[in-house]
Amino acid sequence: MPVIALEDLTDGPLIALDPGTKTIGVASSGASRGLATPVETIVRTKFTADAERVFALYDERNAVAIVMGLPVNMDGSEGPRVQSVRALARNLLRLRDIPVVFQDERLSTFEAEEKLISAGVRRDKRKAVIDAHAAANILQSALDRLAQLGG
Repeated sequence: MPVIALEDLTDGPLIALDPGTKTIGVASSGASRGLATPVETIVRTKFTADAERVFALYDERNAVAIVMGLPVNMDGSEGPRVQSVRALARNLLRLRDIPVVFQDERLSTFEAEEKLISAGVRRDKRKAVIDAHAAANILQSALDRLAQLGG
């Protein structure tokens, strides 16, 4: 299945990925799609191992699609990081035919860090969970857009 538009998603749980060079943050929503929850941070090793973990989380949650954070520049242009995320999506789709949706992730990590700081999470603890919380922000943004679309 190719990359699809958010409004074309079928009903059911979603997972979100915040792909970075060293880690992949993962978040999920329930079937009602009301709230995004951080799940885990995958430390990247080899693509095959990373993909296996992503698909295991996808299957455990009976997800119907993956929402991938797309790190567009603040001016809306696409740089090398966007191409890296698109390549990850293509590679995942080569292994498994599942719906993938891209979601603008500008400021998701910044917002996640601000929330963790305000919650009193120490710097060393924030580092371990920041990417999963950024993935939750990405997913929550997609869920909010879906709600506005009536989906």
